[in-house]
Amino acid sequence: MKASEINIRDPFVLTVPEKGLYYMYGTRGPGVWDTCSGFDVYKSCDLENWSEPVSVFEKYDDFWATHQFWAPEVHYYHGRYYMFASFKSPTARRGTQILVSDTPDGIFVPLTKEPITPRGWECLDGTLYVSPDGRPYIVFSHEWVQCTDGCIYSMALTDDLTAPVGEPKLLFRASEPPFAISGAQRYVTDGPFLYRGETGRLYMLWSTMAATGYVQAVAVSESGDIEGPWHHDHPLLFERDGGHGMIFRDLSGNLKLALHRPNKNPYERPVFFNIKEDNGLLSVVDNTN
Repeated sequence: MKASEINIRDPFVLTVPEKGLYYMYGTRGPGVWDTCSGFDVYKSCDLENWSEPVSVFEKYDDFWATHQFWAPEVHYYHGRYYMFASFKSPTARRGTQILVSDTPDGIFVPLTKEPITPRGWECLDGTLYVSPDGRPYIVFSHEWVQCTDGCIYSMALTDDLTAPVGEPKLLFRASEPPFAISGAQRYVTDGPFLYRGETGRLYMLWSTMAATGYVQAVAVSESGDIEGPWHHDHPLLFERDGGHGMIFRDLSGNLKLALHRPNKNPYERPVFFNIKEDNGLLSVVDNTN
């Protein structure tokens, strides 16, 4: 099947060179706001032709969450594959939980019994960041539905990813960038993703609402590490109703951006762009979709 036939949000591509394959995960489009209760993987050797979806996780009887299974990311870490994904139930706030598998094909199983993000917070879109000295962090959104001005936080984790180390640290608020809509009733922070550039510069992709709609923004760390401070003078990477993006390298080593567009259900599809890093800036090379 073609990417244009795949109805997912929040696409995440894991390149597996030893298999000559791309593994793509994402939020199921059908039932995204209510009944969505599992995750699939699609596989491809060329980013154009994809396999039919195969389930890698499904809700089971005593799993705590019931709906809004969102934004699965799969990271290779210490010899295993870890899925960071967000979940919700009528009796518990949304949170990011970590699951694990020995292969990117799954099945993924919960690493712990509950989300790693703070209990009592509405959180989503957690991602893994590993610092230059090897310390793992989760970077996540504290959602606008609870705090109005959405925030991005980081929190150090134990080496085995089973528990937090210390308290979450605020990195920035959605209202800070110059492209934030002044006087908005809500400020959205979606989909943080960390990418270290070829010169060592640390970029954070994240999505929000701007004058042109749902956009792919980029923040840059002044210190070169997760603590920041984070600046927002980088131009928008994509501003035509698309976002929740991530960066990966294809099998030839080229830099790629994956995101979903449009940002409207049930029409969202995964799209891919070539991107480049030049003079400390990321830009889309073939911004035609």
